[in-house]
Amino acid sequence: MKKLLFFTACCLAMALGSSAQIPALDRVEPMFWWVGMHNPNLQLIVHGNNIAARKVELNYPGVKLVAVHKVENPNYLFLDLRIFSGATPGTFPIKFIKAGEKPLTYSYALKARNHSADRIQGVTDKDLMYLIMPDRFANGDKNNDSFANMREQGIHRDSMFSRHGGDLQGIMNHLDYLKDLGVTAIWLTPAVENDEPAASYHGYAVTDHYKIDARYGTNELYKKFVDKCHSMGMKVVMDLVHNHAGTEGYTIQDMPMKSWVHQWPKYTRSNFKYEAVMDPHASAADRKQMLDGWFDRRMADMNQNNPYLQNFLTQNHIWWIEYAGVDGLRLDTYPYNDPAYMAKWAVDVKAEFPRMTIFGEVLTPLPFTQAYFTQGNTVNRGFDTHLPAVTDAAVKDAIYEALNGNDGWDSGVTHLYDILAQDFMYQDVTRNTIFLDNHDMSRVLSVVGEDVNKYKSAMAMLMTLRGVPQMYYGDEILMKNLSNPDGLVREDFPGGWDGDKKNKFTAEGRNEKENDAFNYVRKLANYRKNTPVLQTGKMIQYLPENGIYVYFRYDDKKTVMVVYNSTDKEQTTGTARYNERIKGVKSAKNVVTGENVDLDKLTLGAKSTLVLDLANSR
Repeated sequence: MKKLLFFTACCLAMALGSSAQIPALDRVEPMFWWVGMHNPNLQLIVHGNNIAARKVELNYPGVKLVAVHKVENPNYLFLDLRIFSGATPGTFPIKFIKAGEKPLTYSYALKARNHSADRIQGVTDKDLMYLIMPDRFANGDKNNDSFANMREQGIHRDSMFSRHGGDLQGIMNHLDYLKDLGVTAIWLTPAVENDEPAASYHGYAVTDHYKIDARYGTNELYKKFVDKCHSMGMKVVMDLVHNHAGTEGYTIQDMPMKSWVHQWPKYTRSNFKYEAVMDPHASAADRKQMLDGWFDRRMADMNQNNPYLQNFLTQNHIWWIEYAGVDGLRLDTYPYNDPAYMAKWAVDVKAEFPRMTIFGEVLTPLPFTQAYFTQGNTVNRGFDTHLPAVTDAAVKDAIYEALNGNDGWDSGVTHLYDILAQDFMYQDVTRNTIFLDNHDMSRVLSVVGEDVNKYKSAMAMLMTLRGVPQMYYGDEILMKNLSNPDGLVREDFPGGWDGDKKNKFTAEGRNEKENDAFNYVRKLANYRKNTPVLQTGKMIQYLPENGIYVYFRYDDKKTVMVVYNSTDKEQTTGTARYNERIKGVKSAKNVVTGENVDLDKLTLGAKSTLVLDLANSR
């Protein structure tokens, strides 16, 4: 009972706020906006001590103050503005007036949109995406390692749960390394402020939606990072968190209204069961706990049925896209969000940025569960999610079963065949992100028992199967570790810090095995980058036979054949069975070694894969 009273008291304290510590005009968000947006409506959130006691005035041609909303907490006002098509870029004052006091004034700017043709390109199956945790990749600016006004102090590289000092400048310093590797798109875990007392280096406990974390850099530096990537032919994916926010953020510490977050009589976690959202027989209680339960005590679960919160989140995301010019969006914990809001969000974002690509995090071994959340699947829902793609965890798990499992009717490599045979459930499966690992799971090298042949086969499949391939930083140099104990999969990239014993950004700093792995990945990644058939070509696969699995990527100009031996022994196989695609070609080029290979008989080592270019041998 004491715990119940304590939690309720905390919720009330956050809802009512501590107005004595809040400036009279703390902030206005979005801080500025643009003319010429598809949606002419804009809702400003205004926060300040008893700001609701003031009248609001503004006067600017083409801008109308439609409504002023007062809510439960007098420290907030929500202003509805309409920006007409005739409005021009410029600055105007928004005045907050109270009798007998000097008006508070905020100078609001309307800017011109950037319509450059090379902005917001979208991330597609033509790309290879590289996932980076900024805190763990490279420290390029020691001056931003720690700030006295932030809750977590110092860098402690000996602790996996503390800050290590990686930043945006560190990533920018190594863009040449990524370009050389064959990377064409960079996905950063969230770089916005996470000012929690501890262990928020991951970025998923946002405390300021409009500010890059000072330990990574500034908003301006983030924009320069995006611009530099674009200048080098690389795209940027922004990681967004709709479902929850860090409890130290101002909208949680001083909530506009109690319904800003999901409230429970006592702390209640999500049951983490996607099925409760999908199940036509699901109880209302299970569905509510799945969607409204908190992810963690330090991550307040946002109530996306609240229209003010909806506007706050959607406008924030549109603001970042227009401000920085990012090319794609990854949506964290997608199934935990309110389905109807997320569908509306996707429509609103695509209306402003038609070329924007979006994929949601859905972690399940079942294709039908993944497909349920993608656009075009309206069964048992009644509306379209408008979500183009998901993280294809079902293919990831199937690749590992093909590498580690014993071949059977529905196991081993046959399981991979079976999973890919279910691609019909997606409107366009080539939009899905295929991957082997990420910051939340065991690294590929460890999953395959540090067997280099298996590792290379996994990388070969990643680079040649349908979809948008995504790598995790350091996989190319054989970084390892399992997700349990937690944190070890988030080790620093060796060489990203002054004083590191080895600099594995360079060939000289890597050992023989690491260079072999790096060169293998680099060869395949750059081949993929320069070979359209591996990006947009069709795919045909053959039922595994004697543990050998074969598939082709092809178009009118080229055919690539991929052959995987899933057994623990060397095998020699004929290829007459595959003449439907080989079409009489007698030899092919081994993409990795450059050697010509006789197609009448193929010899494959245990757990090894051949990637063969048929067109170059004709």
